[in-house]
Amino acid sequence: MESKSIEKKLKNLKANTPAQFGIMSPQHMVEHLTITVKIAYNRIKIPEFEPNEKQKFQKRSLLDSDMDFPRGVVAPGMNAGDLMPLRSVNLDEAKQQLIDSITAYNAFFESDIKATTVHPRFGMLAYADWERFHPKHFAHHFKQFGIW
Repeated sequence: MESKSIEKKLKNLKANTPAQFGIMSPQHMVEHLTITVKIAYNRIKIPEFEPNEKQKFQKRSLLDSDMDFPRGVVAPGMNAGDLMPLRSVNLDEAKQQLIDSITAYNAFFESDIKATTVHPRFGMLAYADWERFHPKHFAHHFKQFGIW
């Protein structure tokens, strides 16, 4: 994942940038992406599981096609309308943590290109799968705030 282009887009995101859809604030969105990246390189570990048929279909539909990330999807483990508590002091700190996480993600897979890690909805993903997932996920959330 290329952090420079993401960092450039993040410069256009301000704490008061209004969401074009969804309930997240800019900081919630950045922290959400950071968590997802950390899951991808095992910084945040979740238990392995076998995806059910619906999840397998969703994985194929999203990762094996040009389909955009759909609006209204609730993150695994969350309820509609819920937001995770903010962890960073401010948006700038959250942005830096995201960039640092992308750097760690890249280093993780550079050291073991064959590694697989658990996605909370799709089960085990290889690097190539994550590389298809992350751009769609980032584009979805960056479009949410008009920075894509």
